[in-house]
Amino acid sequence: MRRFLFLPMRIITIFFIIGCVILTSCQKGIFESPTVSPASLRDVPALRLNYRFESDVPAPPENAETAKTEERNAAVQADFDQNRPQEILDKTVGSLDKQRVLAVYHRIDDLQAEFRLDMYSADGKLLKRITYDGMAVHFPDTIVWSPDSKNVAFVGMLRALNPQPTVAPGQTENEQNTSTDAAPDTNTNVNSENPAAAATPQIEEPQAVLTMRTEQIYVCGADGDNLKLLTQNEGLIYFYFVWSPDSSMLAALAATIQEWRYWQFQADTKGETFLPSGRPRLVETNGRERRLDDNVTKVHPVWSPDSAKVAVAFDTQVRVYDAIGSAPTQAAIPLRNQLLISAQAFDQELARKEQGGNENAPPPNTDSNSNQAVSTLPDEASLVSFSPIIDLKWTENQMLYLQTGYVKSFKNEAENVRSYLRWHRLIFSPQPVALGK
Repeated sequence: MRRFLFLPMRIITIFFIIGCVILTSCQKGIFESPTVSPASLRDVPALRLNYRFESDVPAPPENAETAKTEERNAAVQADFDQNRPQEILDKTVGSLDKQRVLAVYHRIDDLQAEFRLDMYSADGKLLKRITYDGMAVHFPDTIVWSPDSKNVAFVGMLRALNPQPTVAPGQTENEQNTSTDAAPDTNTNVNSENPAAAATPQIEEPQAVLTMRTEQIYVCGADGDNLKLLTQNEGLIYFYFVWSPDSSMLAALAATIQEWRYWQFQADTKGETFLPSGRPRLVETNGRERRLDDNVTKVHPVWSPDSAKVAVAFDTQVRVYDAIGSAPTQAAIPLRNQLLISAQAFDQELARKEQGGNENAPPPNTDSNSNQAVSTLPDEASLVSFSPIIDLKWTENQMLYLQTGYVKSFKNEAENVRSYLRWHRLIFSPQPVALGK
């Protein structure tokens, strides 16, 4: 009888121990590790980003791209001086690998603000003429090489008062090559009076490509070849664009020609420098385009270092958009309240300094997530340092800098005003994803 009772007790004890182990593991799974964090922010949709706001932080560190100064290539300038007397070199744009130099120039009879492009090697050898006579390059300051130095992007459109036929929007590529002939260059590299110039080899004239009546984005290869039109939205003006760090696509700003003319008229009436606004867009190198937002902004979009997201600012709000994935998301980060509170603290610090406080004391660092003794938001009208976001810098995947300030630019530069320029930042982290989801 005892043996009969002993066996079930042993089995019961074993089951009890197993049950305790299972219960403990379940409790650990529920309370200690119910979620898992993605390996990197690249895997986190914009909609699932956590953020922490920090105000009045030091300015972001400058990288090689923002710190560089563009110097004119001396060898290219020498070629223009010796062999191209009817053409004036305006600037050179070197590739990041220092192997190629894009020459931006105009002929003496070209209209103001209309330019041409040729590709040179770094030692000043002309490799290829890029733009044909019917195309004018606009906004030369926006010309930018891709980070891998394989492509360069620029803005072009139909040349004003161009006597040569241009490509009709409805023509095919074969029709473009057969129906449109570029006029011979009035100033070739051969000069019978200059033996050195006569030794310069003949360069094939560029072929015409599809050209529209408003500014569009073009891309060509490092050798000046494979010129193609990326955007085909006649009536839109593309005036700013920046390559993704992986060189796969561009983030751009574009406005309609009607908006452009109206804003320009307003600026001229007030004597201000015209600074256009636009709607952010993504433009891939295969020509596929996606408008990110219906609102307009003057703040240039910036890429995350991993090329997965784009950030744009609208007044006191930052918006982050997914650039990759089959179902891209976007997230709006309203910062008005945080900026009001930080401006109040900044103004109080300024007042303290004016009343004889420590002049060398830095402005307070206000963390919007900390517990602050603020019962009501300060009145915007009473704050001198409360301003909209005017600039963005995305230095690390988890760190986005934003600058606020009051800026007014006038045609008379002596009247320009820049005040209360302050840097803040957002620290991103992923929202945990539930296991099994």
